Amino acid sequence: MSPLRRAALAAASTLVVLAVATGCTAAGGAGSARGANGTTDPATSATDPATSLQAIAPATDAKSVTGATTATLSTDLPPKASEVDAPELPVTVTDNQGTEVTVESADRILALDIYGTLSSTVYGLGLGDDLVGRDVSTGFAGTEDLPLVTQNGHELSAEAILALRPTVLLTDSSLGPWDVVLQIRKAGVPVVIVDSHRDTSNTDTIIDQVSTALGVPETGERLSAEVHAQQQAVAEQVDRIAPQAQADKLKTVFLYVRGSAGVYYLFGEESGADSLIDAVGARDVATEQDWKGMRPVNAEALVAMQPDLVIMMTKGLESVGGVDGLLQRVPAIAQTPAGQHRRIVDMADTTVMSFGPRTPEIVAALAAAIYGPADAS
Repeated sequence: MSPLRRAALAAASTLVVLAVATGCTAAGGAGSARGANGTTDPATSATDPATSLQAIAPATDAKSVTGATTATLSTDLPPKASEVDAPELPVTVTDNQGTEVTVESADRILALDIYGTLSSTVYGLGLGDDLVGRDVSTGFAGTEDLPLVTQNGHELSAEAILALRPTVLLTDSSLGPWDVVLQIRKAGVPVVIVDSHRDTSNTDTIIDQVSTALGVPETGERLSAEVHAQQQAVAEQVDRIAPQAQADKLKTVFLYVRGSAGVYYLFGEESGADSLIDAVGARDVATEQDWKGMRPVNAEALVAMQPDLVIMMTKGLESVGGVDGLLQRVPAIAQTPAGQHRRIVDMADTTVMSFGPRTPEIVAALAAAIYGPADAS
């Protein structure tokens, strides 16, 4: 892991800890009632996300749109592979840190990371019923009934994890303390460390690592192929509706806010948000101005960027009292086209940066909120 990636993840962890401490964590996933282990009709997670963009007309002047919008997913669940296999175990894998791990059972799975990606991937492989706990970032429908094994945001609790008697723990270096991970491994639980990088381009890597560790590699191949096809279909729709000329693309920033804690961070290159902005056909103006990773906002830099659009997490926007409160607390935004046009797009905290199998629907939902009709708020 690069020093920049490590610093970015540490910053993200700090931000979420502050969010939890100030009562601004995201709520559980929306949607239909399910059993505690995620049993739901798979059809509810099979909607093609590209269809949500088909009714949107190509933008003639995306910069003239006014009003705030909320990006919402059309499904409550991550996509599931069209055909799933039972795990063939035991299997021995070499994880992302070079450790050889033997997994003998996938009956009681913990899949924990700062993004909520790994639990979504386990669900997509057809093993959602075998999840026995969750991290604070896991928010898709039904998981709210699973025991929480992180505390103070993204701190792993050894006691909570071991109490669930997991037969395998899938995690990455985005969570800590690392001593807890080592303690779990020392207690005899197979711990598989996967890639901690997240953006719109490495979904296949995550699915492959998780599916191989759980003994369902062929299911992983199917899920990767199906998600890739969805992502391509969404990209084609985005190309159709988003401005194509560089000068016409929306200059966009991703702003992380926790108002009561006084936390205001701008996400730039290698933060993951840069890939989302690119995927919706916009310009990541922070990266264009060499903004690296996740850094505290300064008014001068934000005014200089002159964004046309600000993307935020829903709870972050709520924490400052909505758009009006944001413009009051961050007056620099009021000095930009985004502030003057109230062009704020928010999306659920547990969703917008989760990537993995949900990448196509996340991109589609953001694109629909950006290029579809805006409300007058």
